[in-house]
Amino acid sequence: MSATPPHSTAPGDIFATTHWTVVLAAGRRSTPQADRALEELCRAYWFPLYAYVRRRGHSKEDAEDLTQAFFARFLQKNYLEGLSAERGRFRAFLLASLKHFLANEWDFSQRQKRGGNVPHLSLDWQTADTQFQIADPAEPSSDKAFDREWAVALLAQVIARLSAECEADGRGRQFAELKSFLTAGKGILSHSDAARALGLSAGAVRVAVHRLRKRYRQLLREEIAQTLADPTQVEEEIRALFGAFRG
Repeated sequence: MSATPPHSTAPGDIFATTHWTVVLAAGRRSTPQADRALEELCRAYWFPLYAYVRRRGHSKEDAEDLTQAFFARFLQKNYLEGLSAERGRFRAFLLASLKHFLANEWDFSQRQKRGGNVPHLSLDWQTADTQFQIADPAEPSSDKAFDREWAVALLAQVIARLSAECEADGRGRQFAELKSFLTAGKGILSHSDAARALGLSAGAVRVAVHRLRKRYRQLLREEIAQTLADPTQVEEEIRALFGAFRG
């Protein structure tokens, strides 16, 4: 489920060819590269849409049908009609497309049942409902909750990529022990405790954590860049997404 960048990046060099630029360049034409890029994006960020629909008052079952029907239409290349102002950011474009779909294009009497001859994403609805139930219900608006869920999904993508890299390098156990240093507040975790668990010196653990955090930041920037038409806006998008965690 983790998105894979089109090619490796040199330090400090965010690649110009991203999943979203590939999709926009293809327009309404169906190409293997664009279709693959769009499906990667949708698989990574479908839950914030489901959660948005639930927060708009729809039941679990209706939210599942609405979300699946939205993706069926979205993946049929009808999504590039209109909404030009939001095209720079996949996050904004996807939410605007969903709002348009909910307001103008969904007719319960013509419900698109799952399956059939339309593009279809196999999604884990049971996990989605559980995740929605434990989410903070006190968000002041559906839009802000959407941004927060998007940020959570983004960080999950980054952690998954970093975990896979460490596992491939034979550092899976080390990552499992140190990954909490990536998200926990300063001082909450002890380098000495981690060192004892891993059989390393505290200094070696500090070096490992530093390298892990550096790679985490690189992957975070890459993952965000995948959703932008202009990768130079990565820092702006980072501020917007992490601002969603503030009250």
